[in-house]
Amino acid sequence: MKLPNGITGFYDSKANTPPQVDGKQFKQLCFDFASRNRGKLIDFITPQYPSNFYYAQVDVLGNRFYILLNEHYPYLAFASVVEFGNIKFIDRPVLNEQFPSFYRIIGTVELNVPFNQNLIKKTELNSAELEQIAYWKPETVGQVIFNYWD
Repeated sequence: MKLPNGITGFYDSKANTPPQVDGKQFKQLCFDFASRNRGKLIDFITPQYPSNFYYAQVDVLGNRFYILLNEHYPYLAFASVVEFGNIKFIDRPVLNEQFPSFYRIIGTVELNVPFNQNLIKKTELNSAELEQIAYWKPETVGQVIFNYWD
């Protein structure tokens, strides 16, 4: 998976600022999804220092899980746990039909790919991101896309 410039939320110049996704749209889509599936939106969190992603906690027929969206790119994932430094990614194939026209859904296979020097060479990450990666030492692609770095 090719990681674009600014995916981590860090950038090295104003000219290199990453784009922003529409958080209001994401919140509405999560609410609509929960309503259509006889569920409810329990909580919606906007990116707050030090995280770089939005997430919604939903309950659908007694099944609670999280829907995550990177703050800068339309990369979406699902998780069973979202805690500082601990995100447990899960696959929800049924949900893949709900969001694909808006976001790229990333499954656990891609999220759990080991992040290493060979992978860094295939990215568009900027120097500020590479510094953060050297400091935080993420083990997987998912830890780069959805992070709690400061």
